[in-house]
Amino acid sequence: MLYLALRMARQRIAALLAIACATLGGAAFITGIGVLGESGFRSHAPVSRLAQADVVVSAPQTYRPKGDLPIALPERARLPGELVGRLARLPGVTAAIGDVGFPAAVLDRRGAAIPAGDPRTAGHGWSSLGLVDRARVTGAAPASPGEVALDERTAAAAGVTPGSRVPVIAAGRRATYRVSAVVGSSQPGVYFAEPTAARLAGQGGGMGRVDLVALRTVPGSRESVLAAARDLARERGLVVSTGAARGDVEAPGAMAGRSVLPLLASSLAGVTLLVVGFIVAGALAVSIGAQRQDLALMRAVGATPKQVRRLAAAQAGLVATASLVPGVPLGYLLAEQFRQLLVSAGMLPSALPLTFSPLPAVAAALLLIAVVQVAAWCAAFRTSQMPATEAVAESRSEPRHPSTRRAFAGFLLIVAAAVLSTGPLLTRSQAGAAVTALAGILATVGLALAGPVLVSRIGQGLARRLPAGVSAPAWLAVANSRGYALRVAAAVTTLAMAVVFTLTYGLTQTTVLKATSADVDAGTRAQFTMTAPGLGGLPDDLPAAVRAIPGVQAAAPVTTTTAIWSYTMLGDVETDSHPALVLTPAAASVLDLGLQNGSLASLTGHTIALDANAARSRKVSIGDTVSLILGDGAQVNAKVIATYSRGLGFGPVALSRDLTAGHTTTGLDQRMMIRTDGTETARRGLAALTATRPGLALEAGNAPDTGDGIPPELWINVAVLAVLLGYLLLGIANKLIASTVQRRHEIAALQLIGATPRQIRSMMRREATLICVLALGAGLLLSAVPLALLAVAFLDRPWPAGPIWLAPAVAAVVTGIAYLTMEIPTRRALRVPPAQALTRP
Repeated sequence: MLYLALRMARQRIAALLAIACATLGGAAFITGIGVLGESGFRSHAPVSRLAQADVVVSAPQTYRPKGDLPIALPERARLPGELVGRLARLPGVTAAIGDVGFPAAVLDRRGAAIPAGDPRTAGHGWSSLGLVDRARVTGAAPASPGEVALDERTAAAAGVTPGSRVPVIAAGRRATYRVSAVVGSSQPGVYFAEPTAARLAGQGGGMGRVDLVALRTVPGSRESVLAAARDLARERGLVVSTGAARGDVEAPGAMAGRSVLPLLASSLAGVTLLVVGFIVAGALAVSIGAQRQDLALMRAVGATPKQVRRLAAAQAGLVATASLVPGVPLGYLLAEQFRQLLVSAGMLPSALPLTFSPLPAVAAALLLIAVVQVAAWCAAFRTSQMPATEAVAESRSEPRHPSTRRAFAGFLLIVAAAVLSTGPLLTRSQAGAAVTALAGILATVGLALAGPVLVSRIGQGLARRLPAGVSAPAWLAVANSRGYALRVAAAVTTLAMAVVFTLTYGLTQTTVLKATSADVDAGTRAQFTMTAPGLGGLPDDLPAAVRAIPGVQAAAPVTTTTAIWSYTMLGDVETDSHPALVLTPAAASVLDLGLQNGSLASLTGHTIALDANAARSRKVSIGDTVSLILGDGAQVNAKVIATYSRGLGFGPVALSRDLTAGHTTTGLDQRMMIRTDGTETARRGLAALTATRPGLALEAGNAPDTGDGIPPELWINVAVLAVLLGYLLLGIANKLIASTVQRRHEIAALQLIGATPRQIRSMMRREATLICVLALGAGLLLSAVPLALLAVAFLDRPWPAGPIWLAPAVAAVVTGIAYLTMEIPTRRALRVPPAQALTRP
């Protein structure tokens, strides 16, 4: 069977080339997405400060909902300080270091902030120096509240030595400290006396608590210490880490960034598999169609239906296996390009690497081979099941009467897609918008099933309305569309899919962006935003200083954290993680969230405000109490005091500042939104304050970074769209070229009965025109319904937002592909003498 498959493959190079291109691109995409998904579970942040720790004990930085994927917690979860002593007493432990990190920045003589690592966690207690191997200390350890130790680079930048005095902003408060020591190490940091560090860290996480406990052990006792630490940690629900996993404990933010990868992979996997399956199945249909005569002859000489299907599957499998060889390595390269794109967009930490293993390659190979096998068996099923004489008779032409049952199934899918398109009307959210593109693709699959019947009916209608004096090429083009409906419908469907894919995916992104921007613009009453990127958070005295500036009418802090919400939906427990705003009652003076019920003035204590759509879908109303998991894993119960309408721009949840106190990494506000009277005096006053206060930055016209305006999967889809569309167009072009090449016998026969090359080219161009009109019409129609419903839900109008050139550009590309893929093979076929063309298989 294998030998026969190889012999037959040599005669059908054009059709098999389409399979090879389709599977090569599919292997690259599936492998690349598999690498992203695997990295989301197995990749670790690099180990830096904890490199000398043998065992690290920390609080869990993931929330594990029942029956769902774990959710990374971006805020630092802390441990009781008394755990340090208990771990220090374990046999084999030489040192137990309770590390704390809090915002700290040293100021130089000009008053500028000097970066000492991450300013959000640059401050540490002196005991944290035990994490540094062979640190060189010049001076003495800080012993009083007014003393501090600096690393060499920070001390040199500040121009200080032991005994000098230096201003430091720690945990939002400025003070002048005496430099008691300078530490020579590769790890930057600002070290305080232990009581001072505990007090400063307490402002962001509670007194008597530590970020983690790092254990150093006697050589050869690491495993016994690890086992003992795990026994102790199990009692308290803590996490014990060694090796590469220490990087996740060191940088919980990187771990939270890593959680983007599984979401992104799942978002891309669905549409990618649909496109890959569509292109591979289409290429196989062309290939098997080219071999109908061979397969029919095999039936005539006694081959069983199973043998015929096995032959078709073996031949397709050989081509697919060969294309995996270059496709899989290309997928690994593609995954790295995806990572760089995520890093440049700020969605992934630059230090977080991808994890490469054979697993994505194996998964891609198995999945593609399975798709190819199923598609080959389906494509050969009709010929294999027909009686031998009927199969031979039909081998030269396709069935004249397309299957009505297949068309009925297609119409059902189109109706189902129309129903699915109503998702945005039910919920004005990212989840509602996500179904728009899926509805378009589902409708295209329905078109693929119902296409032959539709094309046949359209061809019959055109044939009846042709004028009596129509030219021969035009008459032949219409006759071909009626008599070869399967072939024409395949071309129409593939081109229509390109139209639907581009319009629905592209315009969904732009429509959501437009609606999000409209929400943010309408809801932002502030003209300025002040941040302190060099200090790790806003200083405590900044709000009063800002409000004292002439022309400033209001100033309110705004912070972003994470809230995890579990709720019951249709009898099942669902868990969602949302970026959430942290607001004070003063937020109403700088933000207009579109309140529908309640007031932000009541946003104190254990209270929250909810987007009205989220509240309605989860059956929550004003006065109800909901249970949330905060960014550090703490479970809280909060009362709903308000609902608002601009959740698309500002996120579905707004938490009171009191509720999140002690549950964020820094404990400081991230930004301050400022509303002025619009005068130049106010602007100059804010600029002067920013210039005189170190580490501050002033931005004009910026809204709060809610983190929920556009989720990572939507941003990345914009870039991936172009790559996936290129693969789709390449697959379409290969399929149409292979289909046209197979018509060389038809072209030769027309020449023998007197058709000139010019008439044949004219006929093919008219066919291309008919295919383009049908494909563009079907694609625009299938895209119009979901996009119109999306626009009505998000923009209150029946047309989406987006570049006006997108639809004409798609039409031009589709038209160019249709004409070129038919014109070039036709010209090549006309160069071969008709008699010689008819003798070729």
